[in-house]
Amino acid sequence: MNDRIRDVYIVDAVRTPVGKYGGALSRVRPDDLAAHVVRALVDRSPELDPARVDDVVLGNANGAGEENRDVARMAVLLAGLPVTVPGATVNRLCASGLEAVVQAYRAIAVGDASVVIAGGVESMSRAPWVMRKPDRAFPAGPQEMYSTTLGWRMTNPRMPPRWTVSLGEGAERIADKHGITRARQDAFALASHEKAARAWKEGAYDGEVVPLPGVDLPRDECIRDSTSLEALSALQPAFRMDGGTVTAGNSSPLNDGAAALLLCDEAGLAATGREPLARVRASAVTGIEPDLYGLGPVEAVRRALAAAGRTFADLAVLELNEAFAAQALGCLAEWPELDPDVVNPRGGAIAIGHPLGCSGARLAGSVVHQLAAAGSGTGLAALCIGVGQGQALVLER
Repeated sequence: MNDRIRDVYIVDAVRTPVGKYGGALSRVRPDDLAAHVVRALVDRSPELDPARVDDVVLGNANGAGEENRDVARMAVLLAGLPVTVPGATVNRLCASGLEAVVQAYRAIAVGDASVVIAGGVESMSRAPWVMRKPDRAFPAGPQEMYSTTLGWRMTNPRMPPRWTVSLGEGAERIADKHGITRARQDAFALASHEKAARAWKEGAYDGEVVPLPGVDLPRDECIRDSTSLEALSALQPAFRMDGGTVTAGNSSPLNDGAAALLLCDEAGLAATGREPLARVRASAVTGIEPDLYGLGPVEAVRRALAAAGRTFADLAVLELNEAFAAQALGCLAEWPELDPDVVNPRGGAIAIGHPLGCSGARLAGSVVHQLAAAGSGTGLAALCIGVGQGQALVLER
């Protein structure tokens, strides 16, 4: 019987470059994307016997296409790990990759596992079109098709209409709530691109990103080095035509990508022969009105910090997913204690991209690499989640 909660370490974290919708990764199946990061993670710890991996947990928000049938287990097999290594796929929409990390952390902390790979994958390019199964055989009329790429589909008619608005309209409502102007959103978006471009130029992602063999994508595909406030301000509103402020330029794009982290207890750490990048301190998940989903991280971050015995003043880095500039700015407005300079110092999802199931793992991986580069500190990864949730993870070195 386990009589204590174990310390949980993150030994390594990798990710693919993030591809744009229909771009360089669009010909790569999501199970192959997942297998690539799992294999790369194992190869980077050559002293670790792959048979010691107790589980592989991956997040995925779609599950309707080539990633069906438990993409985590498919990744294990495609990556060439022993067939004795199991795999489980979890879905918390935009935070699925972070949920996978949290589930791995809990399994290790209570002694159910010693070594776990956790991460996430999404190919929004390859998300299929689907339709309902007909109520009876051989329907005579036309049937409605639904894209599984993003957002509500086959919505339950009992769901209140105010909750089932588009993600972009939800961002507009946050802009209304906090008086966030179009100019502020565009400036935030520009800063995301500038920080991401600078980070790549300075080699900040060199130890984290593992390009795919045979794919010409050396860095994240959606970063626009040459964009400007003038270019961003020329874009038309994308969701609210009359007086809207949310555009394609101040929103995260649709993307493809995968990320994975190696988590261990002390025995597993010894088996890797490596120094950990960081240690997991605490996590939290919360709910909110579905149309205000973008503010989901507000309470989740506060609860995670409290559980870790930390405050905003302790944070060296906060990786906050930028689903929309309005959404991220709305969260920052509700954290007046937070130094905005610690938020997304290497760029955010507006520039890098938001491949749904991958993003939470990408953020956690980015935090641990930044803490390792600094040598010490406390970091936090957080995401808003469609249908009204927020999740946060506190990490420390």
